[in-house]
Amino acid sequence: MGARRETVPVRHVIALDVGGTGMKAALVAADGTLLHQARRPTGRERGPDAVVAAILDFAADLRDHGVREYGEPAAAAGVAVPGIVDDVNGIAVYAANLNWKDVPLRELLSRRLDGAPVALGHDVRTGGLAEGRIGAGNGADRFLFIPLGTGIAGAIGIDGRIESGAHGYAGEIGHIVVRPGGPECGCGQRGCLEALASAAAVSRAWAAASGDPDADAADCARAVGTGDPRALAVWGEAINALADGLVTGLTLLDPRVLIIGGGLAEAGDTLFGPLRAAVEARITFQKLPLIVPAALGDTAGCLGAGLLAWDLLSVEVTA
Repeated sequence: MGARRETVPVRHVIALDVGGTGMKAALVAADGTLLHQARRPTGRERGPDAVVAAILDFAADLRDHGVREYGEPAAAAGVAVPGIVDDVNGIAVYAANLNWKDVPLRELLSRRLDGAPVALGHDVRTGGLAEGRIGAGNGADRFLFIPLGTGIAGAIGIDGRIESGAHGYAGEIGHIVVRPGGPECGCGQRGCLEALASAAAVSRAWAAASGDPDADAADCARAVGTGDPRALAVWGEAINALADGLVTGLTLLDPRVLIIGGGLAEAGDTLFGPLRAAVEARITFQKLPLIVPAALGDTAGCLGAGLLAWDLLSVEVTA
């Protein structure tokens, strides 16, 4: 018979980042080491109840994996979800992509995890927490994290925490109106930053300008690099709208660092060169913040969820 493997207990937490179509998860040690990583689909095509069941099952499987491999169940869990989130009461209030409303996710997860404490957070604010503490904003006392993806959201970082606002809506810079009477936004307004400078907005504009219905923002960025005048016009309009929105944000918040993430940031200096110049040209009395790309990519939400879980344990220990 082979020797029995001894398992040395390792204290860890569960981190879950729930997206519109997929979930990323990890078991995270106290020093931030990712002990185990996994991905699963949300199963949203089967309806909102099936999505909740998939999250609960994933968390339970992660707990069981932790017991087998690290000698004890997770001490806590952190979960990041999209949409409107009441992180104080642990409720996923609304998410259009997942078609759910008022889901008491913290309570459901804690019950499934045998009473382990659970922290629930908004996906962008949770990603911002990770970028601020261990990513591009590491060491900054004030920062603004803005991912430019299908939409535009924001996370306001203050002294190592993320400001969620009185009602959970803080940081929604994508819905600042920068072009009154402009294109209609999904929120019901016209001329929102999101409707003009998100990756989805650039994709729509470039598809129309190029005559290729399948063209996207990455194609536009490549065409900018070749000097295509149509691409330069589309890109320039998006940069100008984004700079207007960012100047509004920095005027209100006075961040030390502006962290730009999301798919559009993958254009690198094609985005950051003209964007820095456009922001600098617009400021008068304001202080120009450092404008940098995000560092953690699509792992930010999962890493942030782990930080939420460890923060929860820290509060319990010191309370």
